[in-house]
Amino acid sequence: MATIKHTSSKNSDLTAPEHYLTFQHNEYTGLPILDENGRPKLREEYLLDTLECGGQSFAMACLLANRKYGKNFSPDDVKTHQYIISFDPRDAADNGLTLEKAQALGLQFCKENFPGHPAIVCAHPDGHNGAGNIHVHIVIGSVRIRTIPRQPYMEKPCDWQEGMKHRCIAAMLRHLRVETMELCQKAGLYQIDLLNGTGERITEKEYWAQRRGQRRLDHANQKAAASGQPIRQTKYETEKAALRRQIRSVLTKAASLEEFSAQLLQEHGVTVRESRGRFSYLTAGRTKPISSRKLGDDFSKEKVLAVLAENAERKKTARLYSSDPHPDRISRLIDIQAKLAAGKGAGYEHWAKIFNLKQLAKSMALFTRYNLNSEEELDARVTELQEKRDESLKVVKDLENRIKANRELSRHALAYVQNKKFAQQVKTAKNPETFWEQHRAELTAYQAAAAYFKAQKITKLPSLKQLEAEREQLISEKAQFYEAYREAKKAWMELSTAQQNLLSILHREDRQQIQEGGLHDLDRR
Repeated sequence: MATIKHTSSKNSDLTAPEHYLTFQHNEYTGLPILDENGRPKLREEYLLDTLECGGQSFAMACLLANRKYGKNFSPDDVKTHQYIISFDPRDAADNGLTLEKAQALGLQFCKENFPGHPAIVCAHPDGHNGAGNIHVHIVIGSVRIRTIPRQPYMEKPCDWQEGMKHRCIAAMLRHLRVETMELCQKAGLYQIDLLNGTGERITEKEYWAQRRGQRRLDHANQKAAASGQPIRQTKYETEKAALRRQIRSVLTKAASLEEFSAQLLQEHGVTVRESRGRFSYLTAGRTKPISSRKLGDDFSKEKVLAVLAENAERKKTARLYSSDPHPDRISRLIDIQAKLAAGKGAGYEHWAKIFNLKQLAKSMALFTRYNLNSEEELDARVTELQEKRDESLKVVKDLENRIKANRELSRHALAYVQNKKFAQQVKTAKNPETFWEQHRAELTAYQAAAAYFKAQKITKLPSLKQLEAEREQLISEKAQFYEAYREAKKAWMELSTAQQNLLSILHREDRQQIQEGGLHDLDRR
C-alpha cells in the first residue's frame, strides 16, 4: 500500500536535502552519524538522480533560479518541497519491487507531476525502525524555471507560469494521491484508497514525538526499575493520541451531541467546538483547539454524528424490548385510563399496571432512604435539593465565565508577545506601507490585543504561565462543582418525580372517594 507524504522546508542551506539523502542520520535527533574520524557516514545503499538542474548540482540550480526570479530571500520563504512515496513492505517479496524499480517509478512520477522544477529523486531500501519498506524521496526547488502546460487540477496562472512558486494545495494533493494509486496499479504493487482519508491522521511531527517520548519513558523506567521504584506507565501517549482515546471512550456510550459534549467535558475536561461546519476539541491547558482534521476522519463532525445516531437507534431498540424503559431511575406514573381512552388495548393496560407498581415501589424506597414520614418533610427536602442544584449551577456558570475570560486574556497576551516585534519594526521600516501589507495578520492581531488590554484597563502584561495555572485551577474547580451539580440535580429529579407519583396516588384516591360518595347519595335517593 503505497502512501505519499508532503513536507516543506524554509532552510536556506540548499545542500541540506542532498546531504540528508546520501548520509546516515540519527532517527531521533536528525543529526548526522559520524565515523571514527568524525566524518559523516554515507548511507549503505541508495540511488540518486537529479532532474532539470542544467548540469549543475541541485543546490546550485535552485540558487540560480532564486536569483533569476528574485524569490526566496526571506527566512520565511519556503525554499524546497519534499514528497515521499513509501511502498508496501510486502512489495519486495510478492511483487518483485527492487531499489532500481522504485527509483525508476520515482523518476517517472517526478517528470509527470513536477515539470519545470529542479529536483532530486532518491530511493532508499528501508524505512524508519527497520520497517523494510522501500521508499522514494522527491525534493523539488520551490521556484519553477519554465512554463508548463496547464493541467485540470491547476487553479491559477502561478501554478504553471515560469518564475512562480510551487503550491501544495488541496487539489494538488488529491491529484498526487490519484497519481500514486495509478502508479502502483500499473506497476502491479499493493495499493489502498488514498482519497477517503484515514481514521487516525498521524503526522510526521506526531510520529516522531511519540517515538521520542517512548524512548524517554523507557529510559526513565529502566532507571526506576534499577533503583527499585514502581513503574506506573509503560506506553507513552501524545496529546493527540490521548484525545483520540478520550473521544472514543465517550462515543461508545453517548447518544446525542449534547450528551457527547457534556460527558467529554465532565470526564476529561475537553470542550467540543464547531466552526465552519467542522468540529474541534479544546483540551485543558490549551488556548487553541485541535481540529478534527488533525486527529483523523473518525473524529469529524459527520463521523461523530453518525456514531451518535447509531447509538441513539440502538438504545431506542433496546427500550422497545424492555418492560421498564429506565430501570435505573424513577419515572412518572402512567395515567392508564387516559391511555385506554386514547385507544390503547388490554395488553398495554397489563404492562402499564406492572410499570406503575414498580415506580411506586421505587418511590417508597426513596422515601425510606431519605427518612421522610410526611408530605411536609417531602416538600421541604425537594425544595432543599432544588436550592442546592441551583446554587451549584450558579457556581458552575460563574467558573465557566471566568475560564472563558482567562482563555480570552491568554489568547490576547500570547498574540501581543508574539507580534510585538512587528509593531516595533513597522516604525523603522523603510516602506511602512509595504511592511504592513506583508505582516497584516500579525499587526492586526497585535492591535486587537492592545485594544483589548485598553478596554479591560490592563496596564501590566499578565504572565502566560500564571494564566495557564489559574485556568487549570478553575477547570479543576469547575469539574468538582459540576459533579456536585449533577448529583444534586439527579437527587432532586428523583425525589420530585417520587413526589409527583405520591400526589398522583392521593388525587386518585380523592377522586374515588368522591365518586363513591356520589353513588351512595344516589342509592339513598
